[in-house]
Amino acid sequence: MGQDQTKQQIEKGLHLYQSNQTEKALRVWMRVLEKSADPAGRFRVLGCLITAHAEMGRYKDMLKFAVVQIDTARELEDPDFLTESYLNLARSNEKLCEFQKTISYCKTCLNMQGTTVSLQLNGQVSLSMGNAFLGLSIFQKALECFEKALRYAHNNDDKMLECRVCCSLGNFYAQLKDYEKALFFPCKAAELVNDYGKGWSLKYRAMSQYHMAVAYRKLGRLADAMDCCEESMKIALQHGDRPLQALCLLCFADIHRSRKDIQTAFPRYDSSLSIMTEIGNRLGLIQVLLGVTKCWMIQKELDKALESIEKAQELAEGLGNKLGLLKLHCLCERIYRTKGQQRELRDHVVKFHECVEETELYCGMCGESIGEKNNQLQALPCSHFFHLKCLQTNGTRGCPNCRRLSVKPGYV
Repeated sequence: MGQDQTKQQIEKGLHLYQSNQTEKALRVWMRVLEKSADPAGRFRVLGCLITAHAEMGRYKDMLKFAVVQIDTARELEDPDFLTESYLNLARSNEKLCEFQKTISYCKTCLNMQGTTVSLQLNGQVSLSMGNAFLGLSIFQKALECFEKALRYAHNNDDKMLECRVCCSLGNFYAQLKDYEKALFFPCKAAELVNDYGKGWSLKYRAMSQYHMAVAYRKLGRLADAMDCCEESMKIALQHGDRPLQALCLLCFADIHRSRKDIQTAFPRYDSSLSIMTEIGNRLGLIQVLLGVTKCWMIQKELDKALESIEKAQELAEGLGNKLGLLKLHCLCERIYRTKGQQRELRDHVVKFHECVEETELYCGMCGESIGEKNNQLQALPCSHFFHLKCLQTNGTRGCPNCRRLSVKPGYV
């Protein structure tokens, strides 16, 4: 298969894919991969296969094609192709929750400065790195990366990237319980879709609606949360987007739990758990198990709650997800307090405070924990964040956290 024929077949696959005939598109692209003698064409078709498998939640296949793409880029000896393939390798590992590998591959991309493509892709690289830092609960670095990605999006007038970054920032602030910002950013993403998204994939609309649903639920606006989640789920089902289906099912379950409708919540959690397990979203599994734990606690089935916590804890420790561990210790503290088991209670209180220290989840002004309750937060240019009320009340000539880190111990 020559260069022209390769190009035609890739375009044929794209047309099928955009028409929602995903399996037919995959067959066309796989034939190109098997028969094409054009390395640049093979590189491009691998990119199509990586994107398609990402959207279907086939993350292990996504990673497999990303590794082949790296080899193809090396064969072409083109730094632009190599940068793009390292980004795809980073994104594959991000989806599989291999966050340290993601960060490593992103740094490789950022070190390959000077190529045309690297300048265009730096925003996507920063976004992927930010998502990885967020998965590890390294919040300051996550925020630094998201803000860099946002600057790249603005400088390059890249509205699609801006939309994706806004959704990640919504997730960031939802985790820290600043629910006003958790809603603001996905609403901004939804505005971008409405204003510019005529030619975009519907996944951008679905993604913004899902993050809005999460924020609305946290704010107690359950009817709005349900409306947004239903719209997101409808698009996810139309497009066979398994990862988004799993997230929507989790959100539906959380909404029903918020309404104290536990019997409706449990089957939604089970369905979400099944898809999360199938696609390998271990971070999502932790969230599902947290929800299940809270359901058992509402029903006063404390031993069953502890079984769910044990599974979630193993996953959180494996991923290095400190916020997940913090939440689990907090739930254990409540359970053991109810059971009157003082030794276990003290153990989890200590571990909870250790997690707060490790994640730096405390305001550098008032010293109170960040993320314990819904509070408005404000980030300084260094990406350290504080309670907004503390900054407004006390003011600052610089970041107290940065000043504290710069103080070196003296020797007598």
